Amino acid sequence: MSGAGSETTRLCAISVDLDEIPFYHQIHGLGDADRDSANAVFDTALLRLDDFARVLEIPLTFFVIGSTLVREGNGAKLRALADKGHELGNHTFGHRYDLTHLDGPTMKEEIDKGQDAIELATGKRPLGFRAPGYTMTDELLGLLENAGFAYDSSVFPCPLYWAAKRAALSLIRLRGRQSQSVPDTANVLRAPTRPYRIGHPYWKTGSGLLELPIQVTRGLRLPFIGTSLTVAGHRVARQLARTVIGEPLVNLELHGIDVLDVGDGLDALSRHQPDVKVTYQKKLESLTAVVETLREAGYRFVRLDEAARAFS
Repeated sequence: MSGAGSETTRLCAISVDLDEIPFYHQIHGLGDADRDSANAVFDTALLRLDDFARVLEIPLTFFVIGSTLVREGNGAKLRALADKGHELGNHTFGHRYDLTHLDGPTMKEEIDKGQDAIELATGKRPLGFRAPGYTMTDELLGLLENAGFAYDSSVFPCPLYWAAKRAALSLIRLRGRQSQSVPDTANVLRAPTRPYRIGHPYWKTGSGLLELPIQVTRGLRLPFIGTSLTVAGHRVARQLARTVIGEPLVNLELHGIDVLDVGDGLDALSRHQPDVKVTYQKKLESLTAVVETLREAGYRFVRLDEAARAFS
């Protein structure tokens, strides 16, 4: 898991947002998660992701929510992964979906408390940041730059995802529930799809913090993320992987839930998220197909901090 050096072509970084199950209940406006499954990401998904990375010999970047480290043992699990060469990034302290709607001092506190909690529990102070729900503003990016982050990886310029999220939030309201998720501005769809220095506004290039956008396909800019790939199945996932070949950086974003299924106690979510109905083994087939396709095309797998050095 060496550094990326000066090579800036055909790099692939796979990152995983470690959102625990209660955060999905917040998205769908559901009640509390079942106690037996509330920690399925740390108790089950981390083991599967560790095995996935070991078998395929790839490094991962884990975006960590600081508040999840209050639970005994979670920090030790992440520290063990970091010792194996994986990267730990900041996903805020409380994973507030309305982060960009908060005032500046409160946003800063979410960032700083996340940094401190991760460093205290693991001994690693993150260099990278990812916002909850991919939602970003100039003010938030300014705080990240002032805090000394090496990169951000939150911008997701995907028309289908943007439209689907807004439709889902409307449907949840119609059903009488209140989602804690918030929609992003349509201006995000104007952002570059390749690594860029952020300008003002953030969807324009400039000389600010390095942005590593979440991956979309060429052409239609379809979502190239764990959820879409695992639902599509391994054959379609392989075809989608071919559509990103040629990109200098393939920034594949996953969530811990992308390696979980109904058998892991997620029955309550299965009625709201079709990806939960796909078995872990089938999900693994899809993700493995993507890695194999990109590796055959000459991609080298790196952590996001290594990718950031290559593009800085």
